Amino acid sequence: MPISRIAIVSLAEAGRAGALKAAISEFILAIIFVFAGEGSGMAFNKLTDNGSSTPAGLISAALAHVFGLVAVVSAGFHISGGHVNPAVTFGTFVGGHITLFRSILHWIAQCLGSVVACLLHQFSTGGLETPAFSLSSGVSAWNALVFEIVMTFGLLYTVYATALDPKKGDIGILAPMTIACIAGANILAGGAFEGASMNPAISFGPAVASRSWDSHWVYWLGPFLGASIAAIVYNNLFIKPSTHETLPSSEI
Repeated sequence: MPISRIAIVSLAEAGRAGALKAAISEFILAIIFVFAGEGSGMAFNKLTDNGSSTPAGLISAALAHVFGLVAVVSAGFHISGGHVNPAVTFGTFVGGHITLFRSILHWIAQCLGSVVACLLHQFSTGGLETPAFSLSSGVSAWNALVFEIVMTFGLLYTVYATALDPKKGDIGILAPMTIACIAGANILAGGAFEGASMNPAISFGPAVASRSWDSHWVYWLGPFLGASIAAIVYNNLFIKPSTHETLPSSEI
């Protein structure tokens, strides 16, 4: 079980520059990513008189998040892992790839970066509303919770398969693109129903800026549950060391 590999804290980490540098990286990447993603919706609203909820607006949001995610994952992969998402950090923590101490630093940095990005948008646009994530008409909080669990499961499963699996081989160079693609596809699948967050940080920043907290818990619980399920499933099925001796190639 991956739970046995969880590292709660390393006291030595507290004094290491690497942990702080990784958190600073996550803070900067979150600003870049949320500024681009949230800004695409605000820009589309301005250009089309609040048309971000239209099919064209949904496609615009998906493309902005795909482009932004490719950039920030690539830019931060060698420093902090390029998580830019508390759910991704939690999923890697559950799988034993990051300590709780670093996870907490990442969560704080990601959420602060999201808030800063949204406040920058409000300032630079002369006070335009920063829309918070919300449920569509006819969609309950429990419906949205299932959406977030399933979509974040797909996101973390892709992260594990392309970035964290020791056997990933050359496909690892495609990790930023594949991770961004599944995020964009999920936005197209769930965006019209409940926003398709998959990322508590990008829900937190707009909620703080707009002071809108309706059903906000969905955008934390769903991604964390989906991420933890993906981590447990992938670790146990595909990363767990085999107890069987590998047969010589001549016998396969």
